[in-house]
Amino acid sequence: MIRILITFALLLTLAACSGRPGPKDAVLSDRQLNLEEFFEGRTIAHGQFQDRFGTVQRRFVVEIEGTWDGSNLRLVEDFTYDDGETEQRIWTLKKTGEDSWTGTAPGVLGEAKGVERGDSFNWAYRIDLPGRKGTMRVDFDDWMWLMTDDRLLNRAYVSRFGVTLGEAIIMFEKL
Repeated sequence: MIRILITFALLLTLAACSGRPGPKDAVLSDRQLNLEEFFEGRTIAHGQFQDRFGTVQRRFVVEIEGTWDGSNLRLVEDFTYDDGETEQRIWTLKKTGEDSWTGTAPGVLGEAKGVERGDSFNWAYRIDLPGRKGTMRVDFDDWMWLMTDDRLLNRAYVSRFGVTLGEAIIMFEKL
């Protein structure tokens, strides 16, 4: 029994060390992120995925073409990975309120849901993600922060069955 309690205490300690942003975090600037304005037109992004131990597993570039029709934002994302592999993902995002969004893309199960708050955006969804070893069902907890009028930093926490697999860190630049 004592062994179980010690193990539980260690797990709680480790969990406490792995903080994530939250919806009640302080807004750090007076900038206002509006996805439809930032992503309309051409955007380029550079990013990498690192596993839960911090080891960089893959780097990529994404070219994005965004169109806004007044209620829907369509994002055509063309990925090129460091090994030459390519992938395309097409998102259809719908503005459902002043600061709320839903979205769909091939592989996404159900709807993604997101909320803008000041200079940030939080986006959560489950997706069947293609990878080198086949498709894997994972959850994304995506956080974006408007750094300047033409730069957006994205940190996406990727998990499976509640266990963090790693993080994608991406810098978007409006062209």
